Amino acid sequence: MTDQERLAGYVEVWWEAVHDLTAVLESLSPEEWDLPTDLPGWDVRAVAAHVAHLEGILAGAPEETAEVGEPAHVTGMMGLYTEIGVVNRRDADPDALINEIREAATTRHTALLLDPPTDGQAKPPVIFGGVPWSWETLLRNRPLDVWMHEQDVRRAVGRPGGMDGAPARHTAEYLAESMGYVLAKKAAAPAGSTLVLEMTGSEPFAFAVNDAGRGERLPEPPATPTACLRMDRASFVVLAGGRRPAEVGAVEVLGDTELGSRVVGAMATTP
Repeated sequence: MTDQERLAGYVEVWWEAVHDLTAVLESLSPEEWDLPTDLPGWDVRAVAAHVAHLEGILAGAPEETAEVGEPAHVTGMMGLYTEIGVVNRRDADPDALINEIREAATTRHTALLLDPPTDGQAKPPVIFGGVPWSWETLLRNRPLDVWMHEQDVRRAVGRPGGMDGAPARHTAEYLAESMGYVLAKKAAAPAGSTLVLEMTGSEPFAFAVNDAGRGERLPEPPATPTACLRMDRASFVVLAGGRRPAEVGAVEVLGDTELGSRVVGAMATTP
């Protein structure tokens, strides 16, 4: 697969994720827009505002400014940056937020189809907050961000779903790639330790800690891994996304249960 083909695939998964998110937002009652999400300090309206902000910047809107203060839930410079879009849209009408997301995404989708990126390591001409990402990183991350926020909204309003489409699989398997790092660094597993992740809807992921203490992905699961984790996609996503604990009994730990439990407790790799 060429870079252009792979990048075009990311674009289409992102486009599907945008459609799914806006469809969920359109179904909400006025009261549901004020419900809190798993993201500290953000209600449903804030999640939509955040997506509208970033998609607008990527579509060519000027960078925004706002007095965001020092919110208790914000950590780091990127957190302060993303708060700008939320503050500036705090009083926005739900229809306005939905339309802003749709219009910005449509503008960007059209541009990406007319002039598709061909080199994954090249730098996009526009990116939010000066993040030094390549085309590969930017286009691979956008479906993840949009779909994760669709799920934030779904959990907030009690409407589960959206777990079987291309954005769900893309996001879950993208997050799963970080499990080698979790095993080696966050869970401090010793060299030679192996981990298998069996997640519903995907092929197993296998990892090992090498002699340098780094987690690396294995081409095939070992016959007897040090630890094995079994869970559905929804449980994996809330854990790896740092949203909330999985439901009781949703995660099965086999083998070295102490190590497996450490891995489960350290799985959060994205805010």
